[in-house]
Amino acid sequence: MRENSGDFTTPQLVVLVFFRLLIGYHFLFLGLEKLFNPDWTSAGFLLQANGLFAGTYHDFAASDTALSVIDFLNIWGQIFIGAGLISGAFARLACWGGALLLLLYYSAQPPFLSDNLFIDRNAVEFFAVLVLVLFPTSHLIGIDYFLNKKRLSKNG
Repeated sequence: MRENSGDFTTPQLVVLVFFRLLIGYHFLFLGLEKLFNPDWTSAGFLLQANGLFAGTYHDFAASDTALSVIDFLNIWGQIFIGAGLISGAFARLACWGGALLLLLYYSAQPPFLSDNLFIDRNAVEFFAVLVLVLFPTSHLIGIDYFLNKKRLSKNG
């Protein structure tokens, strides 16, 4: 590894890449866990929604078509977000997708309507993926490095 990759020192880069891998693993694991559980559905989560959009989430749970689409998007969204973060392929897009998904989870069951004030694991992970958007590493260590190199060689 280079002593200074981009604007990061080696310890900063190591910690940020490890952070990206951990968050990616979490998304990938949750997506695969859902994929390989034939009984999994988001219906229970949607029916427990208690936020501003609770009625909409309840309506989604009541519709077989909407529920199928939401289950598909949730499973494959988590898998692709996790795979993107782990491999460093389209990692910024994966971070934004993760942030959107976590925001939807947060809006369905906002912690301030239960025992927690404003912070739950969805809020923490939301800000974690924003850190990865602000301090990207996949262009230094990841598939994005090779994609950018190929794109620059075509344009240069």
